[in-house]
Amino acid sequence: MIEIKNVSKWYGSFQVLTDCTTQVSKSEVVVVCGPSGSGKSTLIKCVNGLEPFQKGSVVVDGIAVEAPKTNLPKLRARVGMVFQNFELFPHMTITDNLVIAQIKVLGRSREEAEDKGLKLLDRVGLKSQAAKFPGQLSGGQQQRVAIARALAMDPICMLFDEPTSALDPEMINEVLDVMVQLAHEGMTMMCVTHEMGFARKVAHRVIFMDRGAIVEDAAKEEFFGQPRSERAQSFLAKILQH
Repeated sequence: MIEIKNVSKWYGSFQVLTDCTTQVSKSEVVVVCGPSGSGKSTLIKCVNGLEPFQKGSVVVDGIAVEAPKTNLPKLRARVGMVFQNFELFPHMTITDNLVIAQIKVLGRSREEAEDKGLKLLDRVGLKSQAAKFPGQLSGGQQQRVAIARALAMDPICMLFDEPTSALDPEMINEVLDVMVQLAHEGMTMMCVTHEMGFARKVAHRVIFMDRGAIVEDAAKEEFFGQPRSERAQSFLAKILQH
């Protein structure tokens, strides 16, 4: 579903990604972890062309992201993305947030888009909040709306960029529960997260990054059992200590 091959990226003279190669199969859940500034978010933003890269290739469902002829808005409509800070339109109701892209990008009728949006709101446990504005919801609720909005576009895969890092601890589980449910339903997912409990529960593979490079790309059992690299071992020791 997603193939990343020798991707390198620079900001000026600073290299943020170095020869990153990995792939995500259909229905596979891959967790990307590593210290801050290791290039995790940059890597997954290359998958849907939000971050241009200077070298290598990314192919999503047979479409080369970097090819000049590729229609990036069309591709992005098929690759769901959930950001750290929700990115909902504050001046629109929850329903309108779910409906607007379906109408403008997919050409659905208002009625069809609302029907789809409300079903998804129900699925994330928020149907009763449909008429409210984002500012009237908690952070956890807003992030669940953001997931529902991404799903409304019928994505072939989902990218999550630290979806729980801006949330209070009490709200983290309500978002992870929705993500676990998606994983169990067979959604192809690439998640940048520090939530190791989530990784242990649903990930098929764990990618560990450091200084812009993929240091480890291993099956979950192998990664949590005994990571090969010392860097991953020390990272895990710190993160699993508490």
